[in-house]
Amino acid sequence: MSKAGETERRRGGFFARLKAGLAKTAQGLTGSIGTIFTGRTLDRAMLDQLEEALIAADLGVATAEELVEALAKQKLGCEVSDEDVRTALAGEVARILEPGARSLVIDSAHKPHVILVAGVNGTGKTTTIGKLAHQLKAEGHSVMLVAGDTFRAAAVEQLKIWGQRANCPVIARAETGADAAGLAFDAYAEAKAKGADVMIIDTAGRLQNKAHLMDELKKIDRVLKKVDPSAPHTRLLVLDATTGQNAHNQVEVFKEAVKIDGLVMTKLDGTAKGGVVVALAKRFGLPIVAIGVGEGIDDLRPFEAEGFARALLGLN
Repeated sequence: MSKAGETERRRGGFFARLKAGLAKTAQGLTGSIGTIFTGRTLDRAMLDQLEEALIAADLGVATAEELVEALAKQKLGCEVSDEDVRTALAGEVARILEPGARSLVIDSAHKPHVILVAGVNGTGKTTTIGKLAHQLKAEGHSVMLVAGDTFRAAAVEQLKIWGQRANCPVIARAETGADAAGLAFDAYAEAKAKGADVMIIDTAGRLQNKAHLMDELKKIDRVLKKVDPSAPHTRLLVLDATTGQNAHNQVEVFKEAVKIDGLVMTKLDGTAKGGVVVALAKRFGLPIVAIGVGEGIDDLRPFEAEGFARALLGLN
């Protein structure tokens, strides 16, 4: 099979997993749309019902209003079916998402390229790091992992397990509660000495102690700049799609501490709130660099706006 053919096969396979992963969201949304639009002439009452359905799918008020008005411009006064509406909406959703659909780029000018990963405990942060490491290894990069969530022994052990799966070394402290910034500083020196291409740092996510968490993230960021003024080169925030609109609050909280360069959305396969991805893209304009649609090591994939939009609306 040609390289282009293999790429197309893998894209098709991932779209199938994405569609399956977004099934809960799509079923709720398409069910509502099917009830509203039954081949009748599109009027304002139907648009109001559609707006409510979009908000219920966690697309957010501002996004729902924009999508409804776009549909009104195209179809108001016309006879429409539910598939007509879903196709039109998918096009508008893709338009909103497209500016933020960017793959993670490793800058070879920085060796190691430092990726700082933040997120609330339970979002799938450590799992995401393991999957990302596996992906980067497959692309030919040498990767080192840093267990910066030093207050949770379970998090350190989980990262070590993922390090073994991805065949990547893990730098960790033996004692619980060790200084995460100091660990990052020492790990950078080791990564530099060993010529690692990428260093990925796990961090704590204890929002119940918000002030301490913010201070710790700022300190890691500050300490890394002592060894490389441009580090961290990428700061990713991992969000759990099942939390719905609470994901907005998490973005706001973490932005207080460090600049966020991109988002990773996890657990899309277990939620009816997948529309929150669109709401986040609309509100914050942050790139969505990857999405998780399963538990497998290969189930973290680059974000594709059109594929996501069509899966969200239950289209093939």
